[in-house]
Amino acid sequence: MSVLDPWPPAPVLRGLKMAVLEHPLMFKVPAQTSRDTLSNKPTWFLVAEDDQGRVGVGECSLILGLSPETEAVARTMLHDIAAKGVLDAMAVPASCPAVRFAVETATWDLVQGGSGNIATSPFSSGSRGIDINGLVWMGNAESMRTQFDSLVQRGFTTLKCKVGALDWNEEHAVLQEFRERCSAAEFTLRVDANGAFSKLSSDDTARRLDALAKLAVHSIEQPLMPSDLDGLARLAEQQVVPIALDESLIGITSLADRMKLLDHVRPQHLVLKPSLVGGLDGATVWSKLAEQRDMGWWVTSALESNVGLSAIAQWVAVQPAVSDVESPPPQGLGTGGLFTNNIPGKLEVRQGQLHTVSQSAREETRWHQALQGAVSHEPGCACGGHHDAP
Repeated sequence: MSVLDPWPPAPVLRGLKMAVLEHPLMFKVPAQTSRDTLSNKPTWFLVAEDDQGRVGVGECSLILGLSPETEAVARTMLHDIAAKGVLDAMAVPASCPAVRFAVETATWDLVQGGSGNIATSPFSSGSRGIDINGLVWMGNAESMRTQFDSLVQRGFTTLKCKVGALDWNEEHAVLQEFRERCSAAEFTLRVDANGAFSKLSSDDTARRLDALAKLAVHSIEQPLMPSDLDGLARLAEQQVVPIALDESLIGITSLADRMKLLDHVRPQHLVLKPSLVGGLDGATVWSKLAEQRDMGWWVTSALESNVGLSAIAQWVAVQPAVSDVESPPPQGLGTGGLFTNNIPGKLEVRQGQLHTVSQSAREETRWHQALQGAVSHEPGCACGGHHDAP
């Protein structure tokens, strides 16, 4: 079986009318991690119209300092793609995964009829939800307690907590209080350190992992910095707390290098963000390599708008590891409510699951407005965009 099954690379579409719509996403509350605090996200929508008037939309959204692309590179590349009127995801350099994600999702949108649906499944039809984890952002201890309480009340049974920015004793106390109220038999607890344990001695790291193990923590994402592969391999081998790689996957683009990374570190899990690891195609490859090695995996958003979030959710819903098993691992897709200016969508979080709640036609006004004055290309055109605007 090919590592690309069951999701193939996106086909090449030519002769399109295309535009780029810039739409920075603004956080309702600054999102804090041990690495950075985010108040906004550079975001663009790649809009493509075919000769039948159907519109496909893909999202390129960056986390500055983490995404391989700079803002300038992403903007320039998107405008160059739009000028040529060609959607060819595999022509986008692997070093630009967010741009590739935009191109391939716009392509699949068009291939499926230009309605915002990139894959048909019980999830996309609204008859089945996707289990997701609730996310506790860093803040002061009282804020984190409040977030835990709110998520439990909203029906989440898997919760993920960012750690590494506060005093460890405060963080541990919050986690311990949660576990005392929510047993491991009923609630799964994940933690994400974003590399923060690299600041510690090996003894302090061991003590913290021991403390997390006593709380029956399911996994810890990226306890050490991505470059510390030997250190990550040691922690994975010790199996005090199962290790999940996240940022370590970014920028690893060749099949050989991906296999080498997994075979060296041998993590228990992978956390896949398509916009950071090569788009849906790259995430598919990573997931198959993990499955071949009996490693778990789940997918999370890179804090995209509802456009990108919907595409990721539709992709994961048709993966055998999610669709063909009775209790698939909860995904990290509960991020649609973070922004003041999100694009309206059809997703809703209910009782710890992400659901498609509407089958109504997508609102097309903003996309058609973006295309006004854009260059029209013929299906066989390869001119590089040297047409006169209509």
